[in-house]
Amino acid sequence: QVQLVESGGGLVQPGGSLRLSCLTSGFTFKNYAMSWVRQAPGKGLEWVSDITASGNTDYEDSVRGRFTITRDNNKNSIYLQMNDLKPGDTAVYYCKEKNDNRHWGEGTVVTVSS
Repeated sequence: QVQLVESGGGLVQPGGSLRLSCLTSGFTFKNYAMSWVRQAPGKGLEWVSDITASGNTDYEDSVRGRFTITRDNNKNSIYLQMNDLKPGDTAVYYCKEKNDNRHWGEGTVVTVSS
């Protein structure tokens, strides 16, 4: 079965950095586009970034230039390098196969606060 395990969140001061990881299993990872989405406290899900099977990337406007999504097909994993973090980035971050809304991990909590 599909499993997604996010890690790497934590508490960081504004301007700081974090690197999130997502380890996947249960599907042929290299064939699928993957996404990061987030949910801020009291708000709905927000798309953050995509990476296609071939490595093309896209970003939500507020994170473009600060966040970088990558993938390692040998490790069935995607990553999100987050730099210059802002309080508005505080959220639970989830990874998912881009077109699959059935399978979700537990998420990893990112808190940006001084």
